[in-house]
Amino acid sequence: MAAPSRYLHGTSPTEQERLSLLNRLMNEAALRELSLGGGERIVDFGSGLGQLSLGMARVAGQRLVGIERSEEQLARAERDPLLDLRQGDVTDPPLREDEWGRFDVAHARFILEHVPDPPAVVRQMVRAVRPGGRIVLQDDDHDVLRFHPEPPGFMTMWRAYERTYDRIGCDPYIGRRLVSLLHEAGAKPSRSTLLNFGSCAGDPNFPSFIENISVILEGARGAIVGGGLLGRGEFEAGLDGLAAWSQRPDAAFWYAIFWAEGVRP
Repeated sequence: MAAPSRYLHGTSPTEQERLSLLNRLMNEAALRELSLGGGERIVDFGSGLGQLSLGMARVAGQRLVGIERSEEQLARAERDPLLDLRQGDVTDPPLREDEWGRFDVAHARFILEHVPDPPAVVRQMVRAVRPGGRIVLQDDDHDVLRFHPEPPGFMTMWRAYERTYDRIGCDPYIGRRLVSLLHEAGAKPSRSTLLNFGSCAGDPNFPSFIENISVILEGARGAIVGGGLLGRGEFEAGLDGLAAWSQRPDAAFWYAIFWAEGVRP
């Protein structure tokens, strides 16, 4: 049996609120990049709260199948006739026999970084689509985060956060591997790009982006401090440095989501 996903951030109400906020900040760019033409049958691997899933379903005008392991996420997920949300693991998706090889698009965002065997997930995605169908991967590469001026102590804390991934057998730099994963799974890679996100003190969304980063790190406090990756004092200093930095009129950061897609031969 394939190993289950290992979601570092947990499923507390605070984490659900963070994910909802992140969806609001990023989904418009993701939908634009998907360039759906309408009529596509889509399966979303790791559908989470279903916000992006619902956006895709509305553009496609078709019912979307979403696969989500977490009962907590499903309990808070979007409810809409266009969504068929099913509980199950992305390494063993709960698709009916007559659904395999019938989808036009298999999509996954922010899931491969949380599984110990990413190739197994991508193989299932390739298997789910018809010949000529698209496999779309979006995921993080945490090394691309850049701040200027750099908040005191923040990058030390961020590097410790990255280490929490490999401690549980996951990859914080999975984004750079997406094209290789498509190739290894038998898909023909067709496109790679970045969804760039940046913000600065004068941007109305800036506080929301900083809140997202702060909640991520607070959620990883136990893994970072309890795991001996950083002392409690250093951790607090990093959070304090981020909070003070966010009040600077020249504060700015840049980040990117790695994007790759391929087609099933």
